[in-house]
Amino acid sequence: RIFVLGIGFFTLCFLMTSLGGQFSAKRLGDSPFTIRTEVMGALESRGVLRRMSDMLELLMKRMDILARLENSTDFHKGDEARFPLDRFQPAASLMERIQAIAQNVSDIAIKVDQILRNSLMNAKMGEGRRDQCEVPRDPKYPDCAGKVEWMRARWTSDPCYAFFGVDGTECSFLIYLSEVEWFCPPLPWRNQTAAVPSPPPLPRAQAAFRSDLARLLELVGTGKESLSFMKKRIRHLAQQWLRAARRLEQKLKGRQRDQKHILVHIGFLTEESGDVFSPRVLKGGPLGEMVQWADILAALFLLGHSLRVTVSLKELQSNLGVPPGRGNCPLTNPLPFDLIYTDYHGLQQMKQHMGLSFKKYRCRVRVIDTFGTEPAYNHEEYATLRGFRTNWGYWNLHPSQFMTMFPHTPDNSFMGFVSEELNKTERQLIKSNKVGSMAVVYGKEASIWKGKEKFLAILNKYMEIHGTVYYETQRPPEVPAFVKNHGLLPQHEFQQLLRKAKLFIGFGFPYEGPAPLEAIANGCVFLQARFNPPHSSLNHEFFRGKPTSREASVSSQHPYAEDFIGKPHVWTVDYNNSEEFEAAIKTIMRTQVDPYLPYEYTCEGMLERIHAYIQHQDFCATTSPPPPPKAKSPAMQSPLSPLALSPNATHLVWSPSASRDPRAWPPVDSLQVWVSETRHACTETCRRRGLVCEPTFFRFLNKKEVFLQLSITCDSTEYEMNHLYPAVAENVHECYLQKEPLLFSCAGHNTKYRRLCPCRDYRKGQVALCRDCL
Repeated sequence: RIFVLGIGFFTLCFLMTSLGGQFSAKRLGDSPFTIRTEVMGALESRGVLRRMSDMLELLMKRMDILARLENSTDFHKGDEARFPLDRFQPAASLMERIQAIAQNVSDIAIKVDQILRNSLMNAKMGEGRRDQCEVPRDPKYPDCAGKVEWMRARWTSDPCYAFFGVDGTECSFLIYLSEVEWFCPPLPWRNQTAAVPSPPPLPRAQAAFRSDLARLLELVGTGKESLSFMKKRIRHLAQQWLRAARRLEQKLKGRQRDQKHILVHIGFLTEESGDVFSPRVLKGGPLGEMVQWADILAALFLLGHSLRVTVSLKELQSNLGVPPGRGNCPLTNPLPFDLIYTDYHGLQQMKQHMGLSFKKYRCRVRVIDTFGTEPAYNHEEYATLRGFRTNWGYWNLHPSQFMTMFPHTPDNSFMGFVSEELNKTERQLIKSNKVGSMAVVYGKEASIWKGKEKFLAILNKYMEIHGTVYYETQRPPEVPAFVKNHGLLPQHEFQQLLRKAKLFIGFGFPYEGPAPLEAIANGCVFLQARFNPPHSSLNHEFFRGKPTSREASVSSQHPYAEDFIGKPHVWTVDYNNSEEFEAAIKTIMRTQVDPYLPYEYTCEGMLERIHAYIQHQDFCATTSPPPPPKAKSPAMQSPLSPLALSPNATHLVWSPSASRDPRAWPPVDSLQVWVSETRHACTETCRRRGLVCEPTFFRFLNKKEVFLQLSITCDSTEYEMNHLYPAVAENVHECYLQKEPLLFSCAGHNTKYRRLCPCRDYRKGQVALCRDCL
């Protein structure tokens, strides 16, 4: 009897789950790719239902036989074997229940059979509809037919297509191309449910300055020497960072700031990119990139933003929501980050694995780019046509999305790094402990010393020379015997060496590293070589292949120190002239200098700069392109210029009567328009007037009226793609306006053109920001 009851209970449970599965399988909006599988499963369930009904009928017949035997006298064979009659009293009612269950099972089986017949009919209709899909001819979707053709031939090339439901049928192609990608219009028969209005966005959390870096150290992670180096640097500068954050918080006076969700992906540290830096951290390898990344992490964290840090491709894919496959499909969900800070390696990895989502979200990317990327190299079509294409350029990003270590060109955003600041007591102690005849050579690799015997011999006549060249077993032969080589020093011990030395001398390489600024901040004079002619991608192997020409800008080993600091802290001389070199050493030994650190390389300066970028730079906002090209048009259909001639009639300024957009950044009041000489780029033109070129303002100059306001005669005016435009060829009175906004560039010059240059003022010690930019 227990067995019979168990069978009955199991049957009921099975009926509930089977019918529930049948009804749930027919929910509106379910994917057509799953109907066939669910129907097949239901057919199997129908057969099981019939078998269960037959089993219950068989049990009922056997119970009826047992009841008849109960009334038979042959059934009793003794008292020991006799079953009491009252044990079978419930048999009749039990049989009635089983009979009722069997009847119900039979009725349900008939109903399920009807439901399944309808399901099969609908599935066949849906299958027919899927097989009969036609490629829509919609002018709003001109690429649809071509994409369907590509899918027919290549949909099996990446498992991600099957992940999104593509199964080789025409309709599956169209569903994917209209709902996952956006090349085809939505299919009408897919709109089975009314669109649910999205709830209003929740208020953004506000960013609050943080007062502890412990959580950041956890976010950075472990497992690489490079990460250990970065964490040591963050700990070492922690108190300076915290003091700087408090000062900036007071300066902003409680201003509201939305908290950004930021992904920091350090691509050059991933195994897929080779991670050549981590093994060299302890062997004298370049540390400048890791110095900068450590400082970026500290600044973003202290500003109160939500950070995620990744140094592996697997972590990147997980955080972005990359579907399984080879990277041809879009992300599975909207990008959860407002900003992504990465490098060229990370940028390449994102492009390989984000599919079409990369184009959609690339405006949120910020690329940490040591040497910079000029607009001529960034624009793919232009770089290809004009010979500017390199292995690192052609990304079609806004040039300000590239963020550099030094402000070489205003076309890119100046990110920078920080150097350690000294308090008043430390400054006095350094001055009193300086050894006037001690020099430290800039260069940890032995190859830098090769061929420098002549300079070293002259220097050795006046000063004791110290080096920090890495070696494992024996002294490098490139380092002369009279040099006191300390080997590779930890950062703290290297700082102590600089605090004693009078001179920090460079031999031409490495270019633009952080060490000269650290030496100057510790009271050293920096002596470097002047390059004649200046180094660039046109004449020097190091810059060849990089997405920047740096024409006439790399006039020394450290152009920033030469241009923005200068004497008495920085001396730039011709090393090929032994007399000039020796005279400079004598003068330096007699010169007294105090420790000096530009404000933009302090913790507060970097926090200030990154805060301004996050608050004001928005490369996802749509901007109006220039008017379409009109050859030799007497009147360019553009609004009146908001510019006016300055009181001394030498340049243009923003007109007092012109309207001002309060959201514009930098503020337009800082704009000045100057005309360059034929041999000068806009960078040089603005610098000669104590200003800095501001590419954001080019859009105000790109009008024929501006030429007229500057009394420039234009017999013709053309729109063309050229990184030197807007400009005028004065000898033939031809004026040129820019056709492609991505090519607005402060860099570049040509003897044929005088360029229109947008200049602005800047805050003392903070070239990246105008006076009212904070």
